Amino acid sequence: MPIYKADEMELTPDVVNPNVMMKQFGGELIKAGIVTYEEGEAPLPHIHPKDEQWIFLLEGRLAGLIGDDTFIIEPGDLVYIPINTAHGIRLLESPCRFFTCKSPAGSGNLSEDYSALSNVDEYVRRLAEVS
Repeated sequence: MPIYKADEMELTPDVVNPNVMMKQFGGELIKAGIVTYEEGEAPLPHIHPKDEQWIFLLEGRLAGLIGDDTFIIEPGDLVYIPINTAHGIRLLESPCRFFTCKSPAGSGNLSEDYSALSNVDEYVRRLAEVS
């Protein structure tokens, strides 16, 4: 089907955090989805060794970290995350809802290329400083 209506899409559990439900689908080259996080549900900072990612924030406000940079992300902001780059978010307003897409499509599951960071505590500390 070429048109996906968000209110008709099936919710599927996130692989990393099964309590988080998302609407996700995959094409031939890109996987995409609508993700909603409540306070305490965002994943720890991580990398995607094979995926590049785009995030378009629809609702909420986030502290963001990509590589060495930290910043505030607000509705209407479009964020690019290069392949194999450490990144993370912390909710400043809940809920947080965004449209995201990643390439390559793989299985169509948004979390399939999630890899934990060995120095995650340092990234969590840096995110906590952003307000």
